[in-house]
Amino acid sequence: MNWQILQTNTYKTMKTIYLTGFIAFILMACGNTQTPTEVYHSRNETKEETQTNQIKEELKPMEYVVIETNKGDITLELDPNKAPVTVANFLSYVDAGHYDNTVFHRVISNFMIQGGGFTADGTQKPTQSPIELESQNGLSNDVGTIAMARTNAPNSATAQFFINVAQNDFLNYKPGNPGYAVFGKVSSGMDVVNEIRQVETRSYMGQQDWPVEAVTIKTIRKEEK
Repeated sequence: MNWQILQTNTYKTMKTIYLTGFIAFILMACGNTQTPTEVYHSRNETKEETQTNQIKEELKPMEYVVIETNKGDITLELDPNKAPVTVANFLSYVDAGHYDNTVFHRVISNFMIQGGGFTADGTQKPTQSPIELESQNGLSNDVGTIAMARTNAPNSATAQFFINVAQNDFLNYKPGNPGYAVFGKVSSGMDVVNEIRQVETRSYMGQQDWPVEAVTIKTIRKEEK
Protein backbone atom coordinates (compact mmCIF):
# COMPACT_ATOMS: atom_id res chain seq x y z
CA MET A 1 0.00 0.00 0.00
CA ASN A 2 1.29 3.40 -0.96
CA TRP A 3 1.33 5.28 2.36
CA GLN A 4 1.72 8.58 0.63
CA ILE A 5 -1.48 7.98 -1.39
CA LEU A 6 -3.36 6.77 1.72
CA GLN A 7 -2.24 9.76 3.69
CA THR A 8 -3.26 12.12 0.90
CA ASN A 9 -6.68 10.49 0.52
CA THR A 10 -7.26 10.51 4.27
CA TYR A 11 -6.26 14.14 4.42
CA LYS A 12 -8.61 14.98 1.56
CA THR A 13 -11.44 13.04 3.21
CA MET A 14 -10.93 14.76 6.56
CA LYS A 15 -10.63 18.10 4.83
CA THR A 16 -13.91 17.47 2.97
CA ILE A 17 -15.71 16.48 6.18
CA TYR A 18 -14.37 19.53 7.98
CA LEU A 19 -15.34 21.90 5.19
CA THR A 20 -18.79 20.34 4.86
CA GLY A 21 -19.40 20.68 8.60
CA PHE A 22 -18.09 24.24 8.64
CA ILE A 23 -20.30 25.25 5.69
CA ALA A 24 -23.33 23.63 7.33
CA PHE A 25 -22.59 25.54 10.55
CA ILE A 26 -22.25 28.81 8.66
CA LEU A 27 -25.50 28.20 6.76
CA MET A 28 -27.33 27.26 9.93
CA ALA A 29 -26.02 30.33 11.71
CA CYS A 30 -26.91 32.57 8.80
CA GLY A 31 -30.46 31.29 8.88
CA ASN A 32 -30.85 32.63 12.45
CA THR A 33 -28.92 35.88 12.11
CA GLN A 34 -30.51 39.33 11.75
CA THR A 35 -28.73 42.40 10.58
CA PRO A 36 -28.29 45.21 13.15
CA THR A 37 -31.04 47.16 11.36
CA GLU A 38 -33.44 44.20 11.54
CA VAL A 39 -32.69 43.71 15.24
CA TYR A 40 -33.25 47.45 15.88
CA HIS A 41 -36.62 47.48 14.10
CA SER A 42 -37.68 44.22 15.76
CA ARG A 43 -36.92 45.60 19.21
CA ASN A 44 -38.69 48.87 18.41
CA GLU A 45 -41.78 47.03 17.14
CA THR A 46 -41.88 44.93 20.32
CA LYS A 47 -41.47 48.07 22.44
CA GLU A 48 -44.22 49.90 20.52
CA GLU A 49 -46.58 46.91 20.83
CA THR A 50 -45.93 46.79 24.58
CA GLN A 51 -46.56 50.53 24.93
CA THR A 52 -49.75 50.29 22.85
CA ASN A 53 -51.04 47.43 24.99
CA GLN A 54 -50.21 49.36 28.17
CA ILE A 55 -52.11 52.40 26.88
CA LYS A 56 -55.11 50.25 26.02
CA GLU A 57 -55.03 48.70 29.49
CA GLU A 58 -54.74 52.08 31.18
CA LEU A 59 -57.62 53.73 29.26
CA LYS A 60 -60.87 53.71 31.18
CA PRO A 61 -64.18 53.11 29.41
CA MET A 62 -66.50 56.07 28.86
CA GLU A 63 -69.20 56.55 31.47
CA TYR A 64 -72.83 57.15 30.46
CA VAL A 65 -75.62 58.83 32.39
CA VAL A 66 -79.18 59.78 31.53
CA ILE A 67 -80.68 63.07 32.66
CA GLU A 68 -84.41 62.45 32.96
CA THR A 69 -86.31 65.75 32.64
CA ASN A 70 -89.93 66.74 32.24
CA LYS A 71 -89.02 67.63 28.62
CA GLY A 72 -87.44 64.27 27.80
CA ASP A 73 -84.20 62.37 28.33
CA ILE A 74 -80.65 63.54 27.65
CA THR A 75 -77.87 60.94 27.52
CA LEU A 76 -74.34 62.06 28.34
CA GLU A 77 -71.04 60.41 27.49
CA LEU A 78 -68.47 61.27 30.16
CA ASP A 79 -64.70 61.04 29.61
CA PRO A 80 -62.84 59.79 32.72
CA ASN A 81 -59.54 59.75 30.82
CA LYS A 82 -59.53 63.46 30.00
CA ALA A 83 -61.31 64.66 33.15
CA PRO A 84 -60.92 62.01 35.87
CA VAL A 85 -61.48 64.29 38.87
CA THR A 86 -64.51 66.01 37.32
CA VAL A 87 -66.18 62.80 36.16
CA ALA A 88 -65.65 61.12 39.54
CA ASN A 89 -67.09 64.18 41.29
CA PHE A 90 -70.15 64.32 39.02
CA LEU A 91 -70.83 60.60 39.41
CA SER A 92 -70.56 60.90 43.19
CA TYR A 93 -73.45 63.40 43.09
CA VAL A 94 -75.35 61.06 40.76
CA ASP A 95 -74.85 58.14 43.16
CA ALA A 96 -75.96 60.29 46.10
CA GLY A 97 -79.20 61.29 44.34
CA HIS A 98 -78.21 64.95 44.60
CA TYR A 99 -79.71 65.89 41.24
CA ASP A 100 -83.14 64.35 41.92
CA ASN A 101 -85.87 67.00 41.61
CA THR A 102 -83.48 69.85 40.86
CA VAL A 103 -84.03 72.18 37.92
CA PHE A 104 -82.30 73.86 35.02
CA HIS A 105 -82.30 77.22 36.77
CA ARG A 106 -80.39 79.28 34.21
CA VAL A 107 -81.27 79.15 30.52
CA ILE A 108 -79.76 81.42 27.88
CA SER A 109 -80.83 80.40 24.38
CA ASN A 110 -77.64 81.42 22.56
CA PHE A 111 -75.23 80.34 25.30
CA MET A 112 -76.00 77.37 27.60
CA ILE A 113 -78.44 75.68 29.95
CA GLN A 114 -77.33 75.29 33.58
CA GLY A 115 -78.64 73.09 36.36
CA GLY A 116 -77.91 70.83 39.28
CA GLY A 117 -77.92 73.31 42.15
CA PHE A 118 -81.49 74.42 42.96
CA THR A 119 -84.93 72.98 43.50
CA ALA A 120 -88.00 74.49 41.82
CA ASP A 121 -88.72 76.81 44.76
CA GLY A 122 -85.26 78.37 44.58
CA THR A 123 -83.69 76.42 47.43
CA GLN A 124 -79.99 75.85 46.89
CA LYS A 125 -78.84 72.32 47.69
CA PRO A 126 -75.81 71.63 49.91
CA THR A 127 -72.73 70.31 48.16
CA GLN A 128 -69.47 68.50 48.74
CA SER A 129 -66.10 70.25 48.75
CA PRO A 130 -64.99 72.06 45.56
CA ILE A 131 -62.76 70.24 43.09
CA GLU A 132 -59.63 70.95 41.09
CA LEU A 133 -60.19 72.66 37.73
CA GLU A 134 -59.44 70.36 34.77
CA SER A 135 -59.83 72.85 31.93
CA GLN A 136 -56.47 72.01 30.31
CA ASN A 137 -57.55 68.54 29.21
CA GLY A 138 -57.92 69.07 25.47
CA LEU A 139 -61.73 69.15 25.54
CA SER A 140 -63.41 72.34 24.28
CA ASN A 141 -66.68 74.08 25.07
CA ASP A 142 -68.28 73.05 21.80
CA VAL A 143 -71.99 72.76 21.08
CA GLY A 144 -73.42 69.79 22.98
CA THR A 145 -70.61 69.43 25.52
CA ILE A 146 -71.10 69.41 29.28
CA ALA A 147 -68.87 71.40 31.64
CA MET A 148 -68.78 72.31 35.31
CA ALA A 149 -70.09 75.68 36.49
CA ARG A 150 -67.99 77.53 39.05
CA THR A 151 -67.49 80.91 40.73
CA ASN A 152 -64.72 83.34 39.77
CA ALA A 153 -62.28 81.13 41.68
CA PRO A 154 -60.86 78.47 39.33
CA ASN A 155 -61.01 75.54 41.79
CA SER A 156 -64.56 76.16 42.98
CA ALA A 157 -66.79 73.75 41.01
CA THR A 158 -69.08 71.53 43.06
CA ALA A 159 -72.35 70.13 41.65
CA GLN A 160 -73.69 72.62 39.10
CA PHE A 161 -73.08 71.90 35.44
CA PHE A 162 -74.02 73.38 32.09
CA ILE A 163 -74.56 72.13 28.55
CA ASN A 164 -73.22 74.35 25.79
CA VAL A 165 -75.78 75.25 23.12
CA ALA A 166 -73.33 77.45 21.20
CA GLN A 167 -69.66 77.35 20.24
CA ASN A 168 -68.34 78.94 23.43
CA ASP A 169 -64.62 79.16 22.67
CA PHE A 170 -64.18 81.99 25.17
CA LEU A 171 -64.85 79.47 27.95
CA ASN A 172 -61.80 77.38 26.99
CA TYR A 173 -58.52 77.57 28.84
CA LYS A 174 -55.83 79.91 27.56
CA PRO A 175 -53.04 81.83 29.31
CA GLY A 176 -54.67 84.37 31.59
CA ASN A 177 -58.06 82.61 31.37
CA PRO A 178 -58.51 79.46 33.51
CA GLY A 179 -61.56 78.43 31.51
CA TYR A 180 -64.28 75.91 32.33
CA ALA A 181 -63.72 72.15 32.51
CA VAL A 182 -65.50 70.11 29.85
CA PHE A 183 -65.91 66.48 30.91
CA GLY A 184 -68.28 64.96 28.37
CA LYS A 185 -70.87 65.50 25.67
CA VAL A 186 -74.48 64.83 24.78
CA SER A 187 -74.63 61.50 22.94
CA SER A 188 -78.39 61.60 22.43
CA GLY A 189 -81.22 63.96 23.34
CA MET A 190 -79.85 67.15 21.80
CA ASP A 191 -83.40 67.84 20.63
CA VAL A 192 -84.42 67.97 24.30
CA VAL A 193 -81.54 70.36 25.04
CA ASN A 194 -82.69 72.61 22.19
CA GLU A 195 -86.26 72.56 23.49
CA ILE A 196 -85.06 73.57 26.95
CA ARG A 197 -82.91 76.44 25.64
CA GLN A 198 -85.97 78.02 24.02
CA VAL A 199 -88.13 78.23 27.15
CA GLU A 200 -89.28 81.61 28.44
CA THR A 201 -87.27 82.97 31.37
CA ARG A 202 -87.54 85.61 34.11
CA SER A 203 -85.78 86.89 37.23
CA TYR A 204 -86.58 84.76 40.29
CA MET A 205 -85.18 84.71 43.82
CA GLY A 206 -82.31 86.94 42.76
CA GLN A 207 -81.46 84.68 39.81
CA GLN A 208 -81.51 85.89 36.21
CA ASP A 209 -82.67 83.71 33.27
CA TRP A 210 -84.79 81.42 35.47
CA PRO A 211 -87.40 79.48 33.41
CA VAL A 212 -90.99 80.67 33.91
CA GLU A 213 -92.13 77.06 33.91
CA ALA A 214 -89.85 74.72 35.80
CA VAL A 215 -87.59 72.49 33.72
CA THR A 216 -87.24 69.66 36.21
CA ILE A 217 -84.43 67.16 36.44
CA LYS A 218 -86.32 64.16 37.73
CA THR A 219 -83.12 62.20 38.26
CA ILE A 220 -79.75 61.48 36.73
CA ARG A 221 -78.92 57.80 36.52
CA LYS A 222 -76.05 55.73 35.24
CA GLU A 223 -76.50 53.70 32.08
CA GLU A 224 -74.52 50.70 30.89
CA LYS A 225 -73.30 50.66 27.28
